[in-house]
Amino acid sequence: MFTGIVQGVRKVTVITDLKGGRRLRIQLNDLAENLQHGSSVAVNGVCLTAIKIEEGCAEFDIIQESLDRSNLGALVNGDSVDIERACYFGDEVGGHGVTGHVDCTGIIKDVRNTPNNRDIVVSCDKEWMAYLIPKGWIAIDGISLTVVEVGNNWFSFSLIPETLEKTVLGKKMAGNLVNLEFDHTTKVIVRSIERMIPEIKKQIVAAMKN
Repeated sequence: MFTGIVQGVRKVTVITDLKGGRRLRIQLNDLAENLQHGSSVAVNGVCLTAIKIEEGCAEFDIIQESLDRSNLGALVNGDSVDIERACYFGDEVGGHGVTGHVDCTGIIKDVRNTPNNRDIVVSCDKEWMAYLIPKGWIAIDGISLTVVEVGNNWFSFSLIPETLEKTVLGKKMAGNLVNLEFDHTTKVIVRSIERMIPEIKKQIVAAMKN
């Protein structure tokens, strides 16, 4: 489990494409302290397992499912990524509950610079919009953010200087892919209601016939 509070931006130093996936080597530096083999680390919001740790670096294998749903497949050597170590019970949770299971990617459509912050508009497949409401939560590249506006197939959010400085979103521009993880509680509620609707309709039709 993660909080969506990114702990640092680190560079990908080696990428190895494998059959059915790829392997990343990331220079974690101080964020590798006490990291154990098998530990979970969120990389651009994707929960990955550390398979090798040495001299401040860690390696992670990524399966095809994760590559298909995220922007990790588009990374090249030297790219920067958001890093968050898994939280411990008892830690302060400043963001919201993030699982690291990215739902899909979105595309940055517009970047608007305003005094002391930046507004970003992201588009994604319309099917995901049911999980968004103004002032609701979303994790973007692993960053816990508050939704500002919601449209037909787009939504917006604002970034303060701290987020711009400490995360990869500070360097992204229109056309870039971002990883999206929608609030898990909202997904459960919406999907439960969607499953109930057909049965409710049947009951209404039956009642009208009687």
